[in-house]
Amino acid sequence: MVIWNRLDLARRDDEKDAVRSLDLLYRRVETEILKREASPAMRLLNELLNMHDGFDNEGWLKECRKLMVDTFPREDPFSILVPAGLDIDKHQGPLRPSFEDDALLRVDFVREVDELLQEVRAEQSEWQDAPGLDPESVASRLKQQEKQQTYTK
Repeated sequence: MVIWNRLDLARRDDEKDAVRSLDLLYRRVETEILKREASPAMRLLNELLNMHDGFDNEGWLKECRKLMVDTFPREDPFSILVPAGLDIDKHQGPLRPSFEDDALLRVDFVREVDELLQEVRAEQSEWQDAPGLDPESVASRLKQQEKQQTYTK
């Protein structure tokens, strides 16, 4: 709120440098807050997407696989049926797999990312189905608004 109030004051006083700086600071703080509030699945997705440099897809896929192997607990049938530390011969040891309380399971990650994709697809189809919102119409409207702003200044 402090940054937002100062940004509003800078806009009223027409302090262009302060507006730019405060706007960037506000966005950065907001992004950090959203990251902290995000679920473990969304934090992992963000990390995976930030690893991509836009050029080396093969290298990125390898890094993603490695990070995902390190992140997700083993879920193969043997480790679930016979958890680490269970002595089959003596029937002693833990009977349940030892997942941490905050462990991110692969199935939960896939489910949450799939839900996000469905939301994005629904918004995208609404955007595309809206009349007059095709790319050319939007571009011409933006050009008209820019010309109007230029004339009013």
